[in-house]
Amino acid sequence: MSWPDEWPELIPLIPFVQAIWADGALSSEELGRVVRAIDGMDWLADGARSALRRWLDPGLPPLPSAVGALGARIRAAPLAAGEATGSLTDLGLALSTAERKGGPWSTPEAEAALRALEASLGVHGTEVARAARGEPPPAAQDRAPPPTGFDGARLALHLDQPKGEARARARDALLDPALRIELGLPLPEYRRRVLAAVRHLAERGLGSLAYPEGYGGTGSAAAAVAVFETLAMGDLSVLVKFGVQFGLFGGSVLQLGTERHHRAHLRAIGSLELPGCYAMTEVDHGSDVRSLETTATYGPAGDDLVVHTPHDGAAKRYIGNAALHGRMAVVFARLVVAEEDHGVHAVLVPIRDAGGRVLDGVRIEDCGLKEGLNGVDNGKIWFDRVRVPRESLLDRFASIDASGRYRSDIPSAGRRFFRMLRTLVMGRVSIAAAALSASKVGLTIAVRYAARRRQFGPDGGVERPILAYRTIQRELMPGLATAYALHFAVRALQDDLDRPGRADSAELEVEAAGLKAYASEHCVAVLQACREACGGWGYLASSRFAALKADTDVFTTFEGANSVLYQLVAKGLLSRFRDEMGDLSLRRAVRYLAERAETAVGQLNPVVTRRTDEGHLLDPGFHRAALAYREQRLLRSAAQRIRARLDAGIDSFQAVTEVQDHLVTLARAHVERLLLDRFHEGVARAPTPGLSEGLASVAALFALSRIETDRGWFLESGYLEGNKARAIRARVSALCAEARELSGALVEGFGIPDFLLPEEARG
Repeated sequence: MSWPDEWPELIPLIPFVQAIWADGALSSEELGRVVRAIDGMDWLADGARSALRRWLDPGLPPLPSAVGALGARIRAAPLAAGEATGSLTDLGLALSTAERKGGPWSTPEAEAALRALEASLGVHGTEVARAARGEPPPAAQDRAPPPTGFDGARLALHLDQPKGEARARARDALLDPALRIELGLPLPEYRRRVLAAVRHLAERGLGSLAYPEGYGGTGSAAAAVAVFETLAMGDLSVLVKFGVQFGLFGGSVLQLGTERHHRAHLRAIGSLELPGCYAMTEVDHGSDVRSLETTATYGPAGDDLVVHTPHDGAAKRYIGNAALHGRMAVVFARLVVAEEDHGVHAVLVPIRDAGGRVLDGVRIEDCGLKEGLNGVDNGKIWFDRVRVPRESLLDRFASIDASGRYRSDIPSAGRRFFRMLRTLVMGRVSIAAAALSASKVGLTIAVRYAARRRQFGPDGGVERPILAYRTIQRELMPGLATAYALHFAVRALQDDLDRPGRADSAELEVEAAGLKAYASEHCVAVLQACREACGGWGYLASSRFAALKADTDVFTTFEGANSVLYQLVAKGLLSRFRDEMGDLSLRRAVRYLAERAETAVGQLNPVVTRRTDEGHLLDPGFHRAALAYREQRLLRSAAQRIRARLDAGIDSFQAVTEVQDHLVTLARAHVERLLLDRFHEGVARAPTPGLSEGLASVAALFALSRIETDRGWFLESGYLEGNKARAIRARVSALCAEARELSGALVEGFGIPDFLLPEEARG
């Protein structure tokens, strides 16, 4: 430690030496460059340079105590707070002056050599000098406050509508101990508790809301979906068993049956006196419902239907309520009358007696453990020539009269089939709503945890909330904005369920398919991002992420695999929502393909493709125009590709198959444009001041994050130029920072009750 005193001209180099050894960050090669720079300072005496070289010898580094003594000397220097901490050079020269030592550092050449040495170290001189003096980093700049009136409680009241009363009833039910199912229960106990929870909901009248008033309901499908959406905040096995019983089983009887079926069964279904199943899926055909092989053959031996499973591949698989509790099933089977196959119809088939014994001719097996939703008793069902009365046919669209003749007001088997499936659109709306609720739960947990969890920070400063970091904001805020876009879109879809003429339209079917696919995809992605943002704590079962991820993963498959649903959306766009749009060949829509292929897409404005000013990038008109342009261009090019294949003589099924990836991309583009439109409508309806301004910022984040994610397409198509793509990326980062300031109120607006959240994420 004698060298600074023996060689006072070395005092300005004390901060340099202390910085070099404090973190030990320089390699031998880098230290060699420092020594060579010092050797070039010919105004230093040979002895001073030799002493300094010994301190910088990587083979014989100084003891930690010696480095600590240098730091103590720097901190003890009589300098005012903040004085001379702009760089290591400033600090070194100030030390020399403070100790009143002479030296050869007054010349411009010598000071320039010191600054060059500092630059060669590759450190931020101000930060290192401040740390050497033991001074705290400057306080972070105050962030802009959220808009006046952007209040979480006020937002929750706004978002709870419409059907706020139904949502309140569901929240009250979730409070009951019967619905508080603890983690880690053995499988039999878990299933018993889930059944008891669903029975409790039935006793509260929540299962029959969609049924007519004469059968214990309100006649409101939208109210039923509102309850389903709210229950999705809790245990999802309870939700799915609830949905199978009252939505799929009861909904099929309601929508596909007629008054006699309603009188016979709806009250018992709504009270859970008659537990049931929805037996559609067969493992050999999956989403291809038209090709199901289970048969329901009329006569001729009696006035009944014979339901039969012809081989193992035609057994009903993954059927909720089947393994333990279901007593009756809505079975989708090929209806054969007088040896003529009339396609898939729905038939009511008892599978157990009142005591729970499986009936003769029926075989049931448990599907066993699943990735999630193990409180639901999924099973496999085989039928061996099971006879049921002719009246068991759910005959809203087709019937068999007393003389054994098949009758239907819809002459086309294809139209009849798709008309039947369209009445069950409520299931897809329900899954979209449930996936969104699960996303909201995950986002609430992650945002609140990230706002409280502190980690890392500047040297000498306090640790910062992890939500303050750009990477975490980038992981969570676009997902939060997308959840809000989905919120307004799914709510609009729910409202449509109660509108005469709209509830069973082809347009609604397409919209429901697209939103179900998009919402379930978003749920899977956002829950993973939320789990990762919460670090190791998010891996604990108590954080809820394990159950949320496992239980919602199948939402991408429920009510139709997402890739199939996206193709349905694209075909609806290509065929103008014709009744045949579900046909994978699109053979009846060729003339519409031709029309779509010839539709011009608007010309690009070269000024718009280059504009990067803030006003333009935040303009809702620009956002909508960009997403609409992408949708229309993809629609036109899809039509061109299919039409070219048809003109070349390629079979229509094969032509569509060859452009499936294009159709899925088109469908996602359509859904994102629809989401933005619904978001803008939601912003316009929001109370002002405060809520509308905050929501407008979130809508901009949703739109620009979608453009940024697909910037490759926008660049390839010439809609953006490189500088604009870069400006959008920067603007998304800025909007993520703004959303961080709103995020507390945004997740409070979701209205997730505290008792459903882990302690670390409660308000």
